[in-house]
Amino acid sequence: MSDAPDESSRGKRVVVTGGASGIGRAIVERFARAGARVVAFDWDKAALAALDVAGASGQHVDVSDPDSVASAFATLDDEWGGVDVVIANAGISSRVGVLDLTPADWQRMLDVNLSGVFYVAQEGGRRLMASEAGGVILVMGSTNGITGHPHYAHYNAAKAGVIALAKTMALELAPKVRVNAICPGYVLTDMQRAEYTDEMLAVVNEGLPLKRHASPDEVARLFVFLASDWGAYITGQAVVIDGGELA
Repeated sequence: MSDAPDESSRGKRVVVTGGASGIGRAIVERFARAGARVVAFDWDKAALAALDVAGASGQHVDVSDPDSVASAFATLDDEWGGVDVVIANAGISSRVGVLDLTPADWQRMLDVNLSGVFYVAQEGGRRLMASEAGGVILVMGSTNGITGHPHYAHYNAAKAGVIALAKTMALELAPKVRVNAICPGYVLTDMQRAEYTDEMLAVVNEGLPLKRHASPDEVARLFVFLASDWGAYITGQAVVIDGGELA
């Protein structure tokens, strides 16, 4: 085993969806800093163009479209000859009361946050199972998938599905491939700021044992740990990083 999680990431081929912004970008930066070869799959062309991270590249991918996902992985087959770590992080969020949700709101959330995770994990899983070394799949869950949060019924349902998907894939792909869901609580991203006023953020912080939101990099470090040799006996878990929220 390497002396630190970062060291075992050196040379690994890592896919990060939603990797051009937010937590995804922090994951890309953390793996690239550790010496991994990283590609960010993202639908936001402007954010991809601004992704200036040494050791990282970008591909325009719509995770809600299975053909787009399959094409992106086929490109990696040609360029890399395989992958070692697949991180299905891409997601969207909106704050809407359950009685006000439209069918379109509901479907779009499931298309990106649940089906998109499935398409990416499936394509990655096929390649990892076919390789000699196997690998790791990490999916972005949330504490919202573990307990109810008002005004996020569609988001909560998608994240609960992601957690169940990770547990199921961990059973089916073991022992060759480890699969875990990472479940952050409140993280101070641009997406969070877009939905919460400063006053709302202050109320949330006061209710958390650690009295603050996580930074994207704090969540990224957990992804690196779980993808490394240090996390070699961890699979099928919903790993919570929430500043004590659920406690």
